[in-house]
Amino acid sequence: MRRPKSLALLGVAISGTLIAAATASPASAQEAATPPPHIVVTDGMTQPVFSFADAIEERVYVQTPVDTDHDGKLDRVAIDISRPKETATEGFKVPVIFEQSPYRKDTWDDVPYPSVLVDDLPQNGSSAHLGLQRATAEPNPNAAAKANLPGSLDDYYVPRGYAVVLGQSVGTGDSDGCPTSGDQAETLGTKAVIDWLNGRAKAFDVAGAPVSATWTNGSVGMTGVSYNGTLPNQVATTGVKGLKTIVPVSAISSWYDYYRANGLVVAPGTFQGEDLDILAQYTAGQVRAQGTCVDELAQITDKQDRVTGDYSKFWGDRDYRDASDVKASVFVVHGLNDWNVKTENFAGWWDELARNDVPRKIWLHQGGHGGPGNSAAVTLPSGQTWTYKQTENRWFDFWLWNVHNGIMDEPTAVVQREDRVYTTYANWPDKAAKDVALRFAATSPTATGALTSGKAPKHSVEQSFVDEGRTIAPSTLVSAPDTASPNRLAYVSPALGQDVRISGRPEMRLRMAIENRPDANLTAYLVDYGPTSATVVTRGWMDPQNRKNASKTEKLKQGKLYDFTWTMEPKDYIFQDGHRIGVVVFSSDQDYTLLPLGGTELRVAPKDSEVRLPVVGGRAVLGF
Repeated sequence: MRRPKSLALLGVAISGTLIAAATASPASAQEAATPPPHIVVTDGMTQPVFSFADAIEERVYVQTPVDTDHDGKLDRVAIDISRPKETATEGFKVPVIFEQSPYRKDTWDDVPYPSVLVDDLPQNGSSAHLGLQRATAEPNPNAAAKANLPGSLDDYYVPRGYAVVLGQSVGTGDSDGCPTSGDQAETLGTKAVIDWLNGRAKAFDVAGAPVSATWTNGSVGMTGVSYNGTLPNQVATTGVKGLKTIVPVSAISSWYDYYRANGLVVAPGTFQGEDLDILAQYTAGQVRAQGTCVDELAQITDKQDRVTGDYSKFWGDRDYRDASDVKASVFVVHGLNDWNVKTENFAGWWDELARNDVPRKIWLHQGGHGGPGNSAAVTLPSGQTWTYKQTENRWFDFWLWNVHNGIMDEPTAVVQREDRVYTTYANWPDKAAKDVALRFAATSPTATGALTSGKAPKHSVEQSFVDEGRTIAPSTLVSAPDTASPNRLAYVSPALGQDVRISGRPEMRLRMAIENRPDANLTAYLVDYGPTSATVVTRGWMDPQNRKNASKTEKLKQGKLYDFTWTMEPKDYIFQDGHRIGVVVFSSDQDYTLLPLGGTELRVAPKDSEVRLPVVGGRAVLGF
């Protein structure tokens, strides 16, 4: 495990408006007698004082250590650079904000999706947009004045004294090779850019002449949304020298948890049928996918295993939850309602960062896939209000320019509450959260059961339901909780006497049997039942054949009761006073899982089943 690191960065104190040191390291900043007359800092944040219209732009091809298309030549990745004019005219060396992406150009928008019907395995020829957010060029007010890079990173940060580098992942766009979707080759292909920025790798201009990054001080911060935010996680685990910080937004930390859950094939939210091979074909582009990279992409299809859904070396190669070598600080940003990159991806990464004492901050919002919006604002305990964009700016300033702006002294966690107000917390999940077992009870084979935090009821009948996930949507199954349904079981608490907050991972413990088939899907939803509404709080899925281990499928005996335990997606949520907490158990999830033929019969033993909720304040706040 990595040793704790010191946060004591030497630099220039900030008071009002003044000049900050423009050197590469904290030590050299301390030694500088007179700060260079370049960077302007106001209230602990760099100001836009460099001319964006005069910025220098160039295309460079960085040589990587990988050969993903197996043509006998090392792949080169294309990067585009924008930097202040002063880096050439005055020898001013700047830090870099780097975003790598597989979506820059020439993607295959009509990749055929496979069917999600288990008895309809051949590809159905349909197509859809891919689940992960695509990188698109944003409107730019400076476009008329000069050509510039896609997106807004250069617009915002180059005037503040940063260089911005936009890269194209191995096997995509203008880069060489074939996409490998998250493995070590893609990681090393991205890391090579940071190595080049620090003088450890080769690069060439469009004419093939060698190019050196003499204009940078070598300090790099990575950021991006979705896949573009996943790449910073990947590279940070290498411990590459020069990577000072990352800001992953809606980012993946385990591709298994993106396309699988506890042995079950589970799609990204609203993108049924997508899997890693579909994403790889999309990023490769149709020419590569059906030509030079067809063999490499076929290996992904073969090894991803849509049959068992088991965790394997293939998925282990795409799992970044080992922060023992991470040297960069991490600012995690995620939507609490992101069902594309589900919340376990930020929570599992956050836990690992905490175990290794990595300097970190987290910002959770009530939106879905993407960031909170630049104007989202939080008021700190000090009374100071910062927008999200200002917070990002100050984070980069602290870690890349050594600006002492106090950001690491502020609360670690920012969470947007259900009323859309941002609140600060000392950490996440809340340390006051205690696991509380809510036990199931039932007096009828199909009627709605109860949730109780007391002792397990002595008399509780077994219950059963039938899987009809192909024809019945989850929204129907979670509605009308007090009405019996043959296709799901519901367990509901009494009305709450006060607001109840959960913070962390709910856990399902279910004793269940599959009556008439060898296997089934297993789904549970945690639901907030208001007087006139039903709100899905979080979800969780499991393959019963993986009851012991996500890596190993074990056959089940029909009609035999087994104990199944799995976590739902992490959540921070407040159930309001007067609402009821509900758990809905069903089988196939039309929105996420593969869909077998209907008719599977399942039996549950409520008295041996429960849900464990991370309740802030523990059992006492529940009142039942």
